[in-house]
Amino acid sequence: MINSLPAWLRSLFVLPFLIAPCTVVAAADPVSFDEHVRPILKQHCFKCHGEDQQKADLNLATYGSLLKGGSAGKIVVSGRATASLLYQAITNEDPEARMPPNSPPLPADKIELIREWIQGGLRESATSKVTTASRDIGFKPAAMIGIQPEGPPPMPDKLPAFDAPATKRPGPVLSLAASPWAPLLAVSGYELIRLFDLQTQHPIGALPFPEGEPHVLRFSRDGKVLMAAGGRPVQSGKVVLFDVRSGKRLTAIGDEIDAVLAADLSPDQTLVAIGGSNRVVKVFSTEDGSLKYKISKHTDWITALAFSPDGKQLATADRAGGMHLWDAKSGAILLTLAEHKAAIRTVNWRSDSRLLASGGEDGLLVWWDAADGWPAISKNNAHLPARPQGVYGKIPSGVLATTFGPKGQLLSVGRDRVARLWEPNGSQMATFNITDALPTQVAISHDNATLVVGDASGKVQFFRAP
Repeated sequence: MINSLPAWLRSLFVLPFLIAPCTVVAAADPVSFDEHVRPILKQHCFKCHGEDQQKADLNLATYGSLLKGGSAGKIVVSGRATASLLYQAITNEDPEARMPPNSPPLPADKIELIREWIQGGLRESATSKVTTASRDIGFKPAAMIGIQPEGPPPMPDKLPAFDAPATKRPGPVLSLAASPWAPLLAVSGYELIRLFDLQTQHPIGALPFPEGEPHVLRFSRDGKVLMAAGGRPVQSGKVVLFDVRSGKRLTAIGDEIDAVLAADLSPDQTLVAIGGSNRVVKVFSTEDGSLKYKISKHTDWITALAFSPDGKQLATADRAGGMHLWDAKSGAILLTLAEHKAAIRTVNWRSDSRLLASGGEDGLLVWWDAADGWPAISKNNAHLPARPQGVYGKIPSGVLATTFGPKGQLLSVGRDRVARLWEPNGSQMATFNITDALPTQVAISHDNATLVVGDASGKVQFFRAP
């Protein structure tokens, strides 16, 4: 089959189908104030904030007095370590502002215990109940919103021929997208979009993208349309919509002076949202290409955005860690999601529109409750690499890409060169090592059977889902 393909297409390669072991993480004993946190505070904080002295009217000696806080107000927010003054004080990078004063930072394991205690609901003892209000974030497949196409699932048929540009070596995989109904995978390439059959893991053709490199690929909810957004850095940017079956270009939208870095097609296919280095989110009509509205709240490059599957909300994120939810039709702001402290690389919605996942260069992976913007699940250093021998200081631990599968699991990759599959409740389900190059993008097949990882060397790897 492969030998019958054109020479340029035969040069595209796919690694063999891999099977990776499933790693199940056992639940640890809950972190509590009495057993874990109070001993740390006693050793490091009671001198200034104990029974004998209470600077800033703050007494950390008892559970009740800690929850009460001091002259600056409450110092812990149940379930949100990064929003808690206590955690902020012990992790501040400024030595003059960090607590305890005139001392080295607390050991990393002690900081992590305090963080886990806050995230876990501020238990007083191991048998105490958490103080965080319970919320239902369970995945309900019946609530999935999609439009199943009539007849056979949309697959390419008799794609138009074109002369693919010659390159000395494959570029990094900037984007991946799996069809929601068919065994079809789209992979970014230089001035083209590679198409793969997910059942055979073989290339089946390509679509031309003379605009440059596609930074974003997205299938429509019915799988009939493929959106490609990208361009050439500091030259031009555009969004192109393709008919999946015929490969025909349906429309081209936008005329940017830099490559489009983030984009999405609304579930009803009436809107396209784009963002990039100009720090502005633009939303266009797909019918006539007219600009519907702009969002100018971001202070840095737009790095990720996504419409909710129900079409009601638009999530946008930037290089400074800013993230917001907007009304998808009007552009009115709904919520600000303040948790990330560095560039957000990925934003994805679960198919029931109840949860939104984000990952960033700060190593943080968050599942957000879209109803109120609460970080329902938070993984600190979700992709922390092992420390190389002789290396000191902070190790880059960024989350680089995420995607939700049809059963509510989340697949993520990061700078530890590991792909991690997470259960809907946030527990780790399986891990897959990516050894050849830094992973850059991920996808999950429509039947939840195949996990896909693209890397910085241009390779595409397939793994069997557990």
